[in-house]
Amino acid sequence: MGDFFEDINLGADGGIYAELVKNRSFEFDTPLMGWQLLQKGEESGSLLVHNRGELNGAKSRFIRVTSKTSTGNFGFSNEGFRGMGIKKGQQYNFFVLASQLSGNVSLVIELTNGKGDKLGSTIVTPGGKPWKKYNASFTATATEPKAILNISIKGPGVVDLDMISLFPQDTWKNRPNGMRADLVQLLADMKPGFLRFPGGCIVEGRTLEERFQWKKTIGPIEDRGFLINRWNTEFKHRLTTDYYQSFGLGFYEYFQLAEDIGAEPLPILNCGMACQFNTAEVVPLESLDPYVQDALDLIEFANGSADSKWGKKRVEMGHPAPFNLKMLGVGNENWGAQYIDRLKIFTQAIKAKYPAIQLVNSSGTDPNGERFDYLNGELRKMNADIIDEHYYRAPQWFLDNAQRYDNYDRQGPKIFAGEYAAQSVAIASPDNKNNWQCALSEAAFMTGLERNADVVAMASYAPLFAHAEGWQWTPDLIWVDNLKAYGTPNYQVQKLFSTNKGTNVVPILRNNASVTGQAGYYASAVLDKNKKELILKVVNASDKMQDADFVIDGLSKVGAKGTITVLRSDKLDQVNSFENPTAISPVVKDINVKGKSVKVGLQPYSVNLIKLKFS
Repeated sequence: MGDFFEDINLGADGGIYAELVKNRSFEFDTPLMGWQLLQKGEESGSLLVHNRGELNGAKSRFIRVTSKTSTGNFGFSNEGFRGMGIKKGQQYNFFVLASQLSGNVSLVIELTNGKGDKLGSTIVTPGGKPWKKYNASFTATATEPKAILNISIKGPGVVDLDMISLFPQDTWKNRPNGMRADLVQLLADMKPGFLRFPGGCIVEGRTLEERFQWKKTIGPIEDRGFLINRWNTEFKHRLTTDYYQSFGLGFYEYFQLAEDIGAEPLPILNCGMACQFNTAEVVPLESLDPYVQDALDLIEFANGSADSKWGKKRVEMGHPAPFNLKMLGVGNENWGAQYIDRLKIFTQAIKAKYPAIQLVNSSGTDPNGERFDYLNGELRKMNADIIDEHYYRAPQWFLDNAQRYDNYDRQGPKIFAGEYAAQSVAIASPDNKNNWQCALSEAAFMTGLERNADVVAMASYAPLFAHAEGWQWTPDLIWVDNLKAYGTPNYQVQKLFSTNKGTNVVPILRNNASVTGQAGYYASAVLDKNKKELILKVVNASDKMQDADFVIDGLSKVGAKGTITVLRSDKLDQVNSFENPTAISPVVKDINVKGKSVKVGLQPYSVNLIKLKFS
């Protein structure tokens, strides 16, 4: 089990990426989106957006601030991402790139609440015409979920400003330009086997011009690219016109995050095809070389020595050791002959230079149908390493398909259940809920994934994060606002499986058959030879209390005590929430073992993890 990250639902900017300022470098299509002029009385100053075009490469815009007064009654403010979440007693670090053109201007930096009450302040005084980074820090005096950043100008003069930024000191590992510590901790608590990034559909882009290009996301943050997020206007029911990608969270940070949480990195790259639901643009085969080179260069960036071009860039960013990349995805949810044509070129080039890299290949958008059948057949002819299957379906589908992989070819490609989530209403419906019925059905399906671990190499729920006020897609694994976050019932199921993987799958049978729906039961079992534990995962999807009698064969001795961890609710529509984040959460109890027999009562609508010691 692993994590699938995509910058959807304000997952990066406004989510795990801890930057509090929206549109910090004025690169949005509307350059002052997120900013507001503050002025008391008669006109005392002005803001003017300048565009340097290609002179500055990635970041072309800055603002010229002209102040005509020394009163400080003129300035501008930033609203943040649905406000700024500020916590009492925490330090906040402000920085800005500035060039003082004339006069002696000081910047008064203040955080306020909606009533104008001050939460903390500091002063920055730029000096000299050359562009320079200026830093200042202050401590917040109150907690506020919807704070505003105000910048007041004191003194007459003209100053140019760019990259206006505010971060909490309390990022993950206190890193500058870092991530929200609480969100990373939720990921680390899952002990994921891998981290897939950066998506998802943003890899493809609505057009090829808007595709994700990893080389634009590394190096100093002021030199990185900038891009509209393809989820910006994707759904009319959830227009999010202020959704852009600053790339402060770039490929270096993704690799670093994977390393931090003990996960294998799994980057996904564009294969020369834009989203087929949008424009379906493709790069002609004869023009595909730059896309292929990006893949080769990424492997060098991740694994290359300091003597290599791209390995040197990784070292310069602060990571001398390789990231030990073993897997790479080519394309996301692409389909048709045009995908296979491009995939073959990628595969030949990558395998020729890096034969040990395992390639993840798309089987399209659905778990069956014409697209799937064609791709599944072609990928197997190619002896593909890993086939990425996706399924967003109703809860009943997950119950009905718990045996999906029982008869897959054991000698064929491995399977990556790369994106899945039960949909309580319909695919992409804004009314979908992360309720217990969905989580319960996913748990039943996951017993089939675990039982077939010789075929299913990886699996990940999707999407990962959703901001309570900035989401486009439901359901989602973890919900966040500006101050808090909680794991859904689906998260609790994922965590239960991911933290109890074991080392060896062993059979668990009922009437000499795998347990997949008989009397509402679904089950899988593993041994953890390192911890000397037998771990049973048993789902009771029925509405009845059921007594289960487990008889253990093949172990010489089982301990007299064990534990059972239960996730359950009598209400299939039960959800977790900001008000009640642990409505569905694990409860652990001791159980007795008599010889090699365990008798337990399995409550209705429950996921049960039974853990027994053996010797």
